[in-house]
Amino acid sequence: MRSIGLIIVIAVIMFGISIVYDDLKYLPEISESYEQERQNKSKQNVEDEKNIDLPKEGMVQFMSMNQDELITKIGEPDQIDPTRYGYQWWTYQTESSDQYIQFGMDKGVIVSIFVLGNGVDISPLKIGQKVSEIKKFVNIDNQVSMNVDGNHLRFDLTKEEVRSRPLVEFDGVWAQLYIDTFKNSLVGVRYMNPNVLAVQRPYSLEYRGELIESPKLTDEDIVKVQNAEKKQVFNITNIIRKQYGVSPLKWHEQVAKVAFGHSKEMNIEQYFSHESPISGTLSDRLEKGDVKYVQAGENIAANYIDGIAAVYGWLNSEGHRKAMLSEDFTHLGVGVYEKHYTQNFIVPFE
Repeated sequence: MRSIGLIIVIAVIMFGISIVYDDLKYLPEISESYEQERQNKSKQNVEDEKNIDLPKEGMVQFMSMNQDELITKIGEPDQIDPTRYGYQWWTYQTESSDQYIQFGMDKGVIVSIFVLGNGVDISPLKIGQKVSEIKKFVNIDNQVSMNVDGNHLRFDLTKEEVRSRPLVEFDGVWAQLYIDTFKNSLVGVRYMNPNVLAVQRPYSLEYRGELIESPKLTDEDIVKVQNAEKKQVFNITNIIRKQYGVSPLKWHEQVAKVAFGHSKEMNIEQYFSHESPISGTLSDRLEKGDVKYVQAGENIAANYIDGIAAVYGWLNSEGHRKAMLSEDFTHLGVGVYEKHYTQNFIVPFE
């Protein structure tokens, strides 16, 4: 099984209270293969491929830059957070801007970059660019092969993955393009070196050799990662709302605690649903959390590589997207436990 996309939309309206549910689950496949790699493309196809050197401008120029060079160029980060994969996220964001950048820093060197927002220079591509234009610059394929530390990896992308988050190469740097499939345009980009890609495994994978594993995290590290990801989900959601001309949401701490409780319970009790066999419905959970509201909605996701990926999964699902981009909601609380993610949107009762 390559992936499972489970989407349930339930709207309940009673006594002036509206509740909307949505969920999404992603499960990539990993298998070991000793089969001979498929033959190289024909000479004609190789000649037709577009090879792009690293541009002198644009965010990709920062890949492999050391932290001192980065600080010299753009200053100290606004936030430094751990990840599940050994590197740290250095985040740059200003409240007055809809530009959002996370640099993945490992041992003082940039190994990954996530960029989002209008006006960010991602030459030779552009935020908001249509896929038809993107294809003039890069090759988009459903199979991507690479050698990492003597190990051979082949990622197999489903049709939906090619459509929503294709993987392309810029002279040794891999870029995951986040596409808004409703508008067929580029929303954000995640750059990675081959080692980061090998550790994260965002697509179904066949490999020969040894898999590169993520570092073992302590319980304290895991809590720090979860707290970092909930903030990232909140910030990224608001940047996306700005991109689409929708007012940003305010953080709601009580609602965040409710969301965290649901993510934790789903993980521990091994279920995936808005309706809990223990804590009931979203309405029940908000009531127990002493949250008074007139309208509420919930998005849940599981098994994505991180909060960034979960947000883009929601964006490309009609029900989740509706909640994320709704003008009706005013506040948001996010809860992350392991790889379970919950967004709870509300309009508080005043």
